[in-house]
Amino acid sequence: MKKQLPLLVVLSTMCAMPVMATSTEQNAFFDKIAAHCGKAYEGVVTAGNSADSAFSGKKLVMHVRECSDKELKVPFHVGDDHSRTWVITKTDSGLRLKHDHRHQDGTEDKVTMYGGDTIDNGTAQLQSFPVDQFSIDNFTQNGLSQSVTNVWHVGISDTSYLYRLTRENRDFKVEFDLTKPVALPPTPWGHK
Repeated sequence: MKKQLPLLVVLSTMCAMPVMATSTEQNAFFDKIAAHCGKAYEGVVTAGNSADSAFSGKKLVMHVRECSDKELKVPFHVGDDHSRTWVITKTDSGLRLKHDHRHQDGTEDKVTMYGGDTIDNGTAQLQSFPVDQFSIDNFTQNGLSQSVTNVWHVGISDTSYLYRLTRENRDFKVEFDLTKPVALPPTPWGHK
């Protein structure tokens, strides 16, 4: 007859097990971006439509500005607009992408910290972040119902960094040349 362990022993063993963390692919992806910490790169819009006119004719610069073992902060400067920072964080179940939007005085925009979490391992070169419930609620409350099906994609290779937003009737893409660092941009709004 097989001896059964008491329930308390089984439960305490389960609680001691490590929580599922980022996958090998996600860690490699995160590390590839972190390798550029302290550098800035210029980009160009490679896909878009009339909704993306705010990016037309402006200098686009990403800056891998703040890096820790768990979080990367990558400001995205659009001309003289320093309001956007992409925040990529390791979670217990993968990676999270959030968009930190600020006003020039540093206060948060009413539509900020939106984004999503990975739902699969992705690859060392590409991760996708479907919109999360917090973001859906934020978009709906602020009259942005067209954004409730957003999926953001971030890609990195030896030569380029990709930021892409897809949803029905929208495909916006900016690609940055990682072979040519540029001068560091100003501090993004709301950051020190």
